Amino acid sequence: QMNANDCHDPPKYWTIHGLWPDKAEDCNRTWHFNVTEIKDLMSDMRHYWPDVLHSSLNRTQFWKHEWSKHGTCAATLEVLNSQKKYFGKALELYQHVDLNGCLLKAGIKPSSSYYKMTAIKEALRNFYGVTPKIQCLPPEEGEEAQTIGQIEFCFTKELQLIDCTAPKGGSNPMQAHLKLGTEELSVCNDTLPTYYPSEVQ
Repeated sequence: QMNANDCHDPPKYWTIHGLWPDKAEDCNRTWHFNVTEIKDLMSDMRHYWPDVLHSSLNRTQFWKHEWSKHGTCAATLEVLNSQKKYFGKALELYQHVDLNGCLLKAGIKPSSSYYKMTAIKEALRNFYGVTPKIQCLPPEEGEEAQTIGQIEFCFTKELQLIDCTAPKGGSNPMQAHLKLGTEELSVCNDTLPTYYPSEVQ
């Protein structure tokens, strides 16, 4: 919608946004992204972690951004302490979680009719045994439905799934609203009808 000329054939499946440590104090901003370190992962990266706003194949700015903002902080964990490990582990977690398969098994698929947010949450909770954080675009002027935009899973430092709970003691800067152009994703409202679009019109 925002980059109509650039966003060719957006994927019809859930892709990765990032792997974000919660409390990021020890980030090494001087550790620059080097695409050659993940050359073995490239076909998976392009498929599962595409830059949907800048879709040409040689673009790496999305990965570069995720590495410098989040990866350099995540690298305090031994299991994530290189670019290859960070991106590789994120791909592994993505495959393990298999959100696409889970939603399909629960009968939740892109549709022109609306879902109840509570039903989506319940399906995810039944499948994973934990509560993820579901984020939506709020209804546009004159509309009644929110649009599902992002599903965030939370992990322990041992990379086991846990409930996503609001951090104690106020807001967490890493969980700040994600701006999509002029639109903002925020935690979905349980009472609003929810649109899960197959194509963003």
